Amino acid sequence: MRIWVNGGLRDADDARLSVLDHGLTVGDGIFETVRTGEGRPFALTRHLDRLARSARGLGLPDPDLDEVRRAATAVIDANPVTLGRLRITYTGGLSPLGSDRGTAGPSLVVALDGVSRRPDTTAVITVPWTRNERGALTGLKTTSYAENVVALARARERGASEALFPNTVGRLCEGTGSNVFVVLDGRIHTPPVASGCLAGITRALAVEWTGAEESDLPMDVLAEADEIFLTSTLRDIQAVHRVDDRELAPEPGPVTAKAMRIFDERAGNDLDP
Repeated sequence: MRIWVNGGLRDADDARLSVLDHGLTVGDGIFETVRTGEGRPFALTRHLDRLARSARGLGLPDPDLDEVRRAATAVIDANPVTLGRLRITYTGGLSPLGSDRGTAGPSLVVALDGVSRRPDTTAVITVPWTRNERGALTGLKTTSYAENVVALARARERGASEALFPNTVGRLCEGTGSNVFVVLDGRIHTPPVASGCLAGITRALAVEWTGAEESDLPMDVLAEADEIFLTSTLRDIQAVHRVDDRELAPEPGPVTAKAMRIFDERAGNDLDP
């Protein structure tokens, strides 16, 4: 594996940041995950726009998006894979121990690994922990991901691939790394960004391409919905066949299946929508 670290490609064994990088010591960093197919990234412009928004929200200097594009191209060319996960990480850089940010400037790391296509359906669980829809990091894609690690580990223990969070007022919010959609009486709904969920790139495209509605949803909608599906960079649109102990259809329902077809067609026709 060849990885871009602060200005150039490095072999994986030589791709290093200081242990005093603020992204490590206090999680002061942001990231984007971009799907690649046959050496071409999908929706890269949208991902870079969100990277810049997250940087501003965290108070980091604006990333040089031209450099990020060059780094992404170099990493993709150096690591040929059929289907890949491109990870762009941008941190506060070398800093003192503690929350104060240093003056050395940010760090940029870009890496790529191969992945397998996800199955058409999956199982999810709900967790008792909440998303804070009014927090300082709400809506930012930051490296402060430990609560997602804990929730996802619980999901794995229960034979699921994702965990869904309520927000602080008990409304449906999002998964650890996905957005959630429900089908009610033939119409597609997803929690609004005001719920505290991340404004996912795939979420936005699914809303645009399927006519889904943003709706304030209670958690118990998961017990009533006719169909449920997830969206994320690597899932695209993925149906849910089980929520906790509730079994849904083993195959994608008709509304979800149509949404999957629409997404595959539109994404195939435009790699940078």
